[in-house]
Amino acid sequence: MTAGAPSVIADAEGFAALVGAAPFVSGWQTIDQPSVDRFADATGDTQWIHVDPERARRESPFGGPVAHGFMTLALIPSLLFKTVHVEHRLGVNYGLNRVRFMSPVPVGSLVRASFAVVKSTPIDGDGVQVEWLVTFERQGGERSVCVAEFITRHYF
Repeated sequence: MTAGAPSVIADAEGFAALVGAAPFVSGWQTIDQPSVDRFADATGDTQWIHVDPERARRESPFGGPVAHGFMTLALIPSLLFKTVHVEHRLGVNYGLNRVRFMSPVPVGSLVRASFAVVKSTPIDGDGVQVEWLVTFERQGGERSVCVAEFITRHYF
């Protein structure tokens, strides 16, 4: 399912029906230097490979500054909510089981994520726990930049 208007999930059964279905695919997100700098300020991770473009061009193996891996990971909720609208009374990010950063994201790149529902489990409180396989790609990249098992909980 490609980017455009968000797909709508109205209830727990909607998630159950998506297990094994084609993933939802977000729109492209630009990774620019001001965003990288704000993330560095917010997290305290001001390593030069992220925030010093001149030094990164001279010294990094990537030929310029790259986004933090955790910045890419932090895009998951935003891209998911732009891609899928859940008609719930409450939704929470519950955690991550496994995360891998397989390829750098140079500043100036466009990234997008695909969201596949792997598992849907009913939980107390009229809710459902959803396990997503999230795969980030970089436009023009040869392989995924990040893959994560992301867990959400939704209460209807």
